[in-house]
Amino acid sequence: MNKLCYISVGLGLFLMACSQQIAQTQSLKIPETGSYYHGVYPGGKTGEEDDISLGDLQSYETTVGKEVAWVYFSNNWFHGQVFPFETATWIREAGAIPFIRLMLRSSAETDVGESEYTLESILAGTFDDQLKAWGEAARTFETPLIVEWGTEMNGQWFSWNGYWNGEAAGPKLFRDTYRHIVQTIAADNITWVFHINSDDDPETTWNKFENYYPGDDVVDWLGVSAYSAQSPFDDYWTNFSEQLDLVIPRLNKLANKPIMVLEFGATHNNSLGKSEVWADEALTDLLAGRWASVKGFSWWNETWQNDENLENDTNMRVQSNKNLAEVFKKHLNSDKVISNPIID
Repeated sequence: MNKLCYISVGLGLFLMACSQQIAQTQSLKIPETGSYYHGVYPGGKTGEEDDISLGDLQSYETTVGKEVAWVYFSNNWFHGQVFPFETATWIREAGAIPFIRLMLRSSAETDVGESEYTLESILAGTFDDQLKAWGEAARTFETPLIVEWGTEMNGQWFSWNGYWNGEAAGPKLFRDTYRHIVQTIAADNITWVFHINSDDDPETTWNKFENYYPGDDVVDWLGVSAYSAQSPFDDYWTNFSEQLDLVIPRLNKLANKPIMVLEFGATHNNSLGKSEVWADEALTDLLAGRWASVKGFSWWNETWQNDENLENDTNMRVQSNKNLAEVFKKHLNSDKVISNPIID
């Protein structure tokens, strides 16, 4: 099967079949002003975010009527420390860029400190051999990759947050560890992402996401998560645009980098709001260019169990809500929405 590559000619994008892989010196480009990458986390079954399938992706794309430029998934080191070749390969063959959430953690449990992949041990070089091997595999993959480490570092649910590493020293330790990981992996075909949560949690001076920024030389894109209620029990219904109006100016001041809304979503079954209305307002403002530095977005298309009552499950899957599917079809049926990676 021929692999896919993409070329940009003027304002048009042309997809062509090619028999050779893209050279690793080539990179993923940012869309022109007024255009936006469309990506997705297509959802899995375990909630660990590393068990996505081609079927998940195809179901989402069929429902929304648009293909994606990237597919987002986790590479959990509690399942193995090797580069996820199998998943990355089928994503590439589907015509998208693998977006790998590099998760150096010993379990999927959140709101706990890390026992094995601590920031101190990573920075001390304990896992350098594994990181170098991961980087070599990424280079061997040759075609462009998007990778992040330290997802939502300003949220205390992840162990790389300063809450678990010392409020004074934690942010600097994170910065140094981020730099160490990027420089140890050392793969030129990777676009590196610094991915924050829209709210600092805890909301204190030491935990501002700006304190965690590792430097322009090791970051290519900025990313943000912006959600409304994620379960039927949540007692809030947070407006998407209000969140971005607060966080985007801070990101613009932090670095002159393109910004991607890497995670956004709202559950269907919270009594305080409707996910289709929330998504309609979000996509309207995104595609209208309300935030000029935002260059892409990806819906978090997942469902998970909260207790023994199935009616209490979280469900953000577009396939599960006809009205939400219609909202996505309406907005994604636009020349502004780019479903093909642009390769330089």
